[in-house]
Amino acid sequence: MEAALPAERDLEEQTKPADVEVRIQRVLEDLRAIQHELNWAAMQVPANPEQREALSELVEAESLHALKSALDQMRHFLWFFMQVASNDSEFGERLRDVLRQRVANDAPRPKGTFLERLKLATDHALVRCLLENKNQKPN
Repeated sequence: MEAALPAERDLEEQTKPADVEVRIQRVLEDLRAIQHELNWAAMQVPANPEQREALSELVEAESLHALKSALDQMRHFLWFFMQVASNDSEFGERLRDVLRQRVANDAPRPKGTFLERLKLATDHALVRCLLENKNQKPN
């Protein structure tokens, strides 16, 4: 059996359900605060021309685009995760079968970071399941 990579070992040590729940709550609080601050800034634009310039710079900021991209990816991943983790979903069972089959085929390991490989695996499984069952959509 292949030894786990350091990043994978770290992830295994970090993924205790209680720890994940605490991190989710912390992220939710941060996201709500960011949304509140952006909403407040957007409401100030009509009354303050300087605020309009600052807001347009923020819209162009790489960090805002990175946040949007990360949230989009997370939304898709969470749909996938909830389907796989659901015990009473026939679709979830089919997804798990696809993942088991891929592991059984001992496919060559793609290069990249753990998160890149995870995204590639979820994208692959999602496409395969969507092709097999065109009537169900992730959204």
